Amino acid sequence: MTDTYHTLDGSGRAEHTVDGSRFLAEAAAVASRAAAEETIATVRAREHKATHHCSAYRLGVTGDTFRYDDDGEPSGTAGRPILRQIDACDLTNTLVVVTRYFGGTELGTGGLARAYGDAAAAALERADKVERVVRTPLRIRYEYDDTAPAERVLRQFDADVRASEYTDVTTLTVGVRQSEVDAFVDAFTNALSDRGDVLRVGR
Repeated sequence: MTDTYHTLDGSGRAEHTVDGSRFLAEAAAVASRAAAEETIATVRAREHKATHHCSAYRLGVTGDTFRYDDDGEPSGTAGRPILRQIDACDLTNTLVVVTRYFGGTELGTGGLARAYGDAAAAALERADKVERVVRTPLRIRYEYDDTAPAERVLRQFDADVRASEYTDVTTLTVGVRQSEVDAFVDAFTNALSDRGDVLRVGR
């Protein structure tokens, strides 16, 4: 089970000129189709005098969702080369938009593919990368006397405490790596001898 992925930690921009045509590339982290399309629309509005706004993005922990768009360029000469650069960096939840201002000289299909790919690669190179951990939210409850064993389990699994409530019992919402959820539940249950509760949030 995959519980880590690589994405951008910020944005990157680059400009590439080939035979008079300017290629302005922007790479950004996006979490959804809606966010990707909104970013593309923002670039299109800002660079409204440009000839083309070609793009590609890949989404999801496993990168199963993707889209590329040639935006009027010959099929396969823009969106696909941009997506190849995203994949070459092993990234997901990542968008690259390459805006072209036509310079008057036809580049041919090979020239276009290289230009769009090079521009995308340059923008990605200038963006910081980060590894993200996919965590499943769990809500745990335990008595004050069980604080020590509960905290040992939290440290063992590097659980991310997201919310806490202290009354006559302690209630924590924690993020646990999705590949370790079952092991965490077993360890917590055993450490507290069935005195605590573990609930999967949202289930």
